[in-house]
Amino acid sequence: MVHGVPSPGLLIFDCDGVLIDSETLACQAIADELAGWGLRYEGAEVAKRFAGYTDRQIADQVTQETRVSLPKDFPLRVQNRALEAFETSLKTPPGIHELLRSDQRPRCVASNSGRNRLRRALEIVDLLDFFGGRSLFSAEQVPQPKPAPDLHLLAAGMFGFAPENCLVIEDSGTGVQAARNAGMQVVGFLGATHLDRSERTAQAQHLSSLGAVAIFNDFTSLGDWLRQL
Repeated sequence: MVHGVPSPGLLIFDCDGVLIDSETLACQAIADELAGWGLRYEGAEVAKRFAGYTDRQIADQVTQETRVSLPKDFPLRVQNRALEAFETSLKTPPGIHELLRSDQRPRCVASNSGRNRLRRALEIVDLLDFFGGRSLFSAEQVPQPKPAPDLHLLAAGMFGFAPENCLVIEDSGTGVQAARNAGMQVVGFLGATHLDRSERTAQAQHLSSLGAVAIFNDFTSLGDWLRQL
């Protein structure tokens, strides 16, 4: 136990902004799709306002704000745009492959992304084999996405772990809230490139205020911390 954190039996990783450095690409895909409906949002604005949201939640919020009715297939349109960008430009934060090779605890992914997008994104950056198809959990599988606890509880239940024996790695307030709502310990990871120094400092304070027990800016320091648990 380190600083009151017990050794976790199951590691639950968020995907976007944690396993993959995708936020800039994904948010630009959303902005481009909205532009097709006459709505002007910058990618950086999307990232700041809608971090951790599902594409459906974003569409609903934008419709509420603008009174422009977006199509039911808006999430699929955004997914296709994002995957097109991922094929040529998607990367991972440095050190994730080394961490996954060295830490042998059970692990899974719990993401508000669609299942097909989640699987293909991990495949592109050579992370899929570290998890496998049965270790990927999407908001499409539960009644309520993050910040509801449904997704994390589904993942823990499928692996047979109680919530208190899980550690979640998240980059957004939505994700941290979901983990805490599920009764799980959670750490913040801020190693992706979409945050500048001042934004990273502010986000670290935000995640800590929501209940993150530690904040990490790279996978080397996270791996060192995990080895102490």
